Amino acid sequence: MAAVAENLPAAAEDQEPQCEAVPGLENQRRQIENGESGRDRPLRAGESWFLVEQHWYKQWEVYVQGGDQDSSTFPGCINNAKLFEDQVNWCLKKGLVEGEDYVLLPAAAWHYLVSWYGLEHGQPPIERKVVELRGFCKVEVYPVELLLVQHSDMGTRYTAEFSQTDSIDLVSCIAREQFLVSPQEETRLWVEKAQGSFERLCNTRVTLFDAALKSGQLIIMETRSKDGTWPSAQTHAVNRASKEDEDFQGQPGICGLTNLGNTCFMNSALQCLSNVPQLTEYFLKNRYLEELNFCNPLGMKGEIAEAYADLVKQAWSGRHRSIVPQVFKTKVGHFASQFLGYQQHDSQELLSFLLDGLHEDLNRVKKKEYVELCDAAGRPDQEVAQEAWQNHKRRNDSVIVDTFHGLFKSTLVCPDCGNVSVTFDPFCYLSVPLPVSHKRVMEVFFVSMDPRRKPEQHRLVVPKKGKISDLCVALAKHTGVSPERMMVADVFSHRFYKIYQLEESLSSILDRDDIFIYEVSGRSAICENSREDVVLPIYLRERTPARDYNNSYYGLMLFGHPLLVSVPRDRLSWDSLYHILLYRLSRYVTRPSSDDEDDGDEKADLEDKDSIPKPGHVARGSSQDPGPEQAGPSSRVAGGSRAPVDNSPGPSHWPQRARRKHLFTLQTVNSNGTSDRSNFNEDTHGVSLSSQPYIAIDWEPEMKKRYYDEVEAEGYVKHDCVGYVLKKAPVRLQECIELFTTMETLEKENPWYCPSCKQHQLATKKLDLWKLPETLIIHLKRFSYTKFSREKLDTLVEFPIRDLDFSEFVIKPQNESAPELYKYDLIAVSNHYGGLRDGHYTTFACNKDSGQWHYFDDNSVSPVTENQIESKAAYVLFYQRQDVARRLQPQPSLSDPPAPPACGPPPNSEVMDLN
Repeated sequence: MAAVAENLPAAAEDQEPQCEAVPGLENQRRQIENGESGRDRPLRAGESWFLVEQHWYKQWEVYVQGGDQDSSTFPGCINNAKLFEDQVNWCLKKGLVEGEDYVLLPAAAWHYLVSWYGLEHGQPPIERKVVELRGFCKVEVYPVELLLVQHSDMGTRYTAEFSQTDSIDLVSCIAREQFLVSPQEETRLWVEKAQGSFERLCNTRVTLFDAALKSGQLIIMETRSKDGTWPSAQTHAVNRASKEDEDFQGQPGICGLTNLGNTCFMNSALQCLSNVPQLTEYFLKNRYLEELNFCNPLGMKGEIAEAYADLVKQAWSGRHRSIVPQVFKTKVGHFASQFLGYQQHDSQELLSFLLDGLHEDLNRVKKKEYVELCDAAGRPDQEVAQEAWQNHKRRNDSVIVDTFHGLFKSTLVCPDCGNVSVTFDPFCYLSVPLPVSHKRVMEVFFVSMDPRRKPEQHRLVVPKKGKISDLCVALAKHTGVSPERMMVADVFSHRFYKIYQLEESLSSILDRDDIFIYEVSGRSAICENSREDVVLPIYLRERTPARDYNNSYYGLMLFGHPLLVSVPRDRLSWDSLYHILLYRLSRYVTRPSSDDEDDGDEKADLEDKDSIPKPGHVARGSSQDPGPEQAGPSSRVAGGSRAPVDNSPGPSHWPQRARRKHLFTLQTVNSNGTSDRSNFNEDTHGVSLSSQPYIAIDWEPEMKKRYYDEVEAEGYVKHDCVGYVLKKAPVRLQECIELFTTMETLEKENPWYCPSCKQHQLATKKLDLWKLPETLIIHLKRFSYTKFSREKLDTLVEFPIRDLDFSEFVIKPQNESAPELYKYDLIAVSNHYGGLRDGHYTTFACNKDSGQWHYFDDNSVSPVTENQIESKAAYVLFYQRQDVARRLQPQPSLSDPPAPPACGPPPNSEVMDLN
């Protein structure tokens, strides 16, 4: 046994000192196989076990069981040679099986055997760790061998062994050490999958087992470039930069964003957020890497945070004039389907999604606990507010909460029982209303009964919640015509889209509608038997050459402006109607000359001498047989001549002839201007009404060209009121905040359930500011949506660049010694130009390093002065608390030159065009 001790390698001696005396064989057997140190005890995760060659161990068992220390069965030194591939690298053979090729011993048993028998000279001990996988422990005989390689040098490979329980972060650390990557450089890992594809190892906190990494797989370490991009992301399609662009070195943060197609809303929101100093520093200094939450079911698996980080690093590298946010756009569309495609959207809506997505991706709370919301129940506000904020932080703790979240106090009062409910709720931004005017400006066209007067365009100021009658009253002040003699209609595509009743609401009329107000006789109405006069809607149509499309005939087309004409009911006949209409059109319809009339009379005499036209025939003057639109009794003028209803010189005073050439024919139609013969009874001499009538004046092309003056027909004049501009007084931002904190009554669509009354109530609600965030986002609610109308408020909101004081709005007891806790300075503005259906978003932002303001218009960036920032386009305002600004401002040394004033004017006004 002394010889055995002599063969013990120094390494084994260091691991376990030799025993003073070798125990008896029976004691050896008990120590190795039984007890706390024996091989029969259960495995424990993290401890070390050793491999012993099966043949040697069986020989040892025979030896100790024989009981004779001098027996020829003495096993000799531990020899594991059969377990190795070679005697140089000492690599373990593949496919070894426990119980056939080796046995496993715990560390204590192994050290006993080595101290008693020694280890073959030069052989290393085969130590393996116990790992716990899915609740079961096992000895990891074969560690995971990974091939490590750099993205910049794919030819040089390094093999490293890892346990399945090692984290991906350990693989990254080993790779950084092997390839001498400095701690300041940012890296990421890729794993090669089947068929040459690669997959990101995003979550570095998981184990190799969870990441399903196997021996022999290739791990590629990629290092971020100095310009903020990843080498693998620089595809040929995007990376078209010239040599000049590659060598570009500019001010960090002064970088445009390419418009991918209606993505100005996204660019504006990103530029505003990029210029929030503490958030940008958080990403630039890679603090986000430790807080990425890949397991949050409410998050985006860290992908939104990583995509935003890539944009920030590129924009603040100072090596780009502009960047293409294609990857970020794709990620946003993937997680928020409303932003798929290239439709125009709202910058505030994207901002809301982005802040929520970043918060959930960076939430430090990995497992959210259930928190029950509690009402104040008479407790002090300080206690309830602190409880609400702590509950909020128990589920939501991220850089977004630290930077943007504040606390409301919400007070609801039941109108019946007087029950008061007080809760404190977190907010990420303030959506403040703009003071809305109760007046509305509407443009209309007034059509007089006097045909000599052209239509007049008027600009009228009416109550926003008024009625059609209010519109007529406002017009009466300009025209002198009584409101009772007016009818209001919406004209669209040469027809009446709608004829309004006086009691209808003005909210149903949109600003883009073409509103015509017609003068009618004071006793007129559409198809009311109690009235003496009837108002006929009149359309103008022109016969066009017949075209056969799928056996469908299109012979008449509407043109010009329709009319509303008053006609006496007891004097209503086709011939009388013809003359009335001829008179109403006399401003732009020329009467036939004597020669024309004679020609027409001679032809008429030959065709129908001294005969009364029968129903279904065309009126004289037609140049061709009637088509499908002309058939029926209403297609001609019949009966005797009647004087027009207008009390001014008309066709009844014109020289009359026995027969006259007619310029057009009349046809009953429906409201769309197509034929509908059910409206009129077939009465040759008179017009008999059975429902609301519409009359079409049908022109032959030649007659229209000869007698109809299109230029004069389209002419109109502008009333003096059109030149008036309703000046909107600017409002202060503080007024909007006051309006936000004003008590209001809940709407019927959103009642509150009173726990005392046990029913829904239209309670009064009041919001107050309790706790303000470091960076306050104020959203000006410029877009107004109601059931009938949508509009954008272009009111000028005056907002301060510096020293916005919230001390008068915060109801929490204030710290008098720290007034900067309630004062804010502007750092960014998202602008919206245009209307509801189209528009453009831009950004004003103050650079955190230089303190200079710049104007970001997609990929174009230019310096601006402070007096250019305030405008009617301001939509979302970003304010930073003054104590935060001082905390983030670097302290200059004595040798440093004086820093420029915060948000001061730029040194020059040169515009940097980045197109």
